[in-house]
Amino acid sequence: MLKSLGLAALSVTSPQLLATQSSGIYVSQMDHLLGTSLDLKIAASHYGAAKKAEASLLAEVKRLSQILGTYHPSTEFNQWMASQGEFKSVSHDLFQVLQQFDTWKEKTGGLINASAEEIAQVWKSASAQNQFPRDENIQAAVHVAQQKHWEINETEQSIARTSQAALRLHSFAKSYVMQKAADVALATEGVHGIVLNVGGDIIVQGNGMDQISIKDPRNFAENAAPYAQILVENKAVATSGDYQRGFEINKQWFSHVMNPLTGQPASEIISATVVHPDAVTAGALSTAFQVMSPKQSQQLASSISDTDYLILTKSGEEYTSPNWSNLLASNAPNVRPSSLSTNILMVNQKDKMWTDKQELQIKFELANFEGRFRRPFVAVWVEDENHKPIRRIALWFNKPRWLPDLRSWYAAQREKAIDIASLASATRSPGEYTLVWDGKDDAGQFVKQGKYTVYIEAAREHGTYQLMKQEMNFNGKDQKQTLSGNEEVTGASLNYVAK
Repeated sequence: MLKSLGLAALSVTSPQLLATQSSGIYVSQMDHLLGTSLDLKIAASHYGAAKKAEASLLAEVKRLSQILGTYHPSTEFNQWMASQGEFKSVSHDLFQVLQQFDTWKEKTGGLINASAEEIAQVWKSASAQNQFPRDENIQAAVHVAQQKHWEINETEQSIARTSQAALRLHSFAKSYVMQKAADVALATEGVHGIVLNVGGDIIVQGNGMDQISIKDPRNFAENAAPYAQILVENKAVATSGDYQRGFEINKQWFSHVMNPLTGQPASEIISATVVHPDAVTAGALSTAFQVMSPKQSQQLASSISDTDYLILTKSGEEYTSPNWSNLLASNAPNVRPSSLSTNILMVNQKDKMWTDKQELQIKFELANFEGRFRRPFVAVWVEDENHKPIRRIALWFNKPRWLPDLRSWYAAQREKAIDIASLASATRSPGEYTLVWDGKDDAGQFVKQGKYTVYIEAAREHGTYQLMKQEMNFNGKDQKQTLSGNEEVTGASLNYVAK
């Protein structure tokens, strides 16, 4: 039987329980790290080991951020950037990252380039004016990007900056930091396994296997069914896609990933996921695959051992590595996926039922606050006319011990046990989000049409508690309800439509 470090452990394991159990899984989530959120699962023999591993990991992230970061002038990278033409001794980590940039620039024919930011700025400036960039501006940026940006002296471990181009280490450095931090945490005595998720890129290391969901790039709903689920052991997973970030010009959406050879945004590939034992390799390939043709990606992947990938094109084509099917969770019969209650909702056959042609879109916006702040816990669920929860749609939180702060959701779950893994995920940053209800209950059965109440609950540490609810009569006719905002959720809407 394969072991899993999956989120199913959240329903039975908490930091408090770890203190008394011989082993367990410690879960935590943090914001404002590496420019995004950090989610962590640690399998350890006792609570103290898990906390020590967490502290070691965060210390390593902080150390490397002070070396490789670009957001503060005091970082080593920015200090080096201020020099020009002279060889400067640099730390081992900065030397490694810039050296690996050169390696991957060569492997990808120039597609991995630290100065792709030059091209991105041209497009972003044009987007702000809602117009396409001028060809001469694009070509000028491409010319700058193709310059040699540094010279390396391996003997003295020194590097000279040789261009004035804007340089950003971006996801390449993030992958490097993730790998180093995961290694440090796993080396802690009493720690058996670790799952580190930084902004959607994931490392699974140690004894155990994690089930990773790959987002469907064509479905923007937060709780949409994943495109695929894979089982990962001692590997990293990196995904690059135009659904994550980008910009709009004349109502056309463009990817944030730029081709430094042509000066154009990635256009044909909408998602590229790479699985590899090394996080830097996975991250570099997923970025390169965004701008390569599928044939070029396949050729490059075949030259790098133990590389698996899933590439999805705008036209609907799918390209996978020969071993990809062996990673799919559905093809692992010895692994028992977590399941919900098998209770089936009994209804009068004369009742009109929901169908797969109907859908409720739940849209809301989390408020933005100045400075550093805690992200709110959020729960979304549906109750019937008897106030019985019939569908739990989403649960966003960081540590299980704080779940009672969502007091309405917490109270509503007591009647029937629920597998938290089926809906739990990390807290979200300020912004607009969309969830969908397909008219099914927690057992996966369509419910009858009629009146139901939708709940949106938010609670924030050092913030406020808010509960929004709205009853709707789902009778097969399109309708929309708008909910008044509050301090945590600035506004929400419920849109019941026929697909």
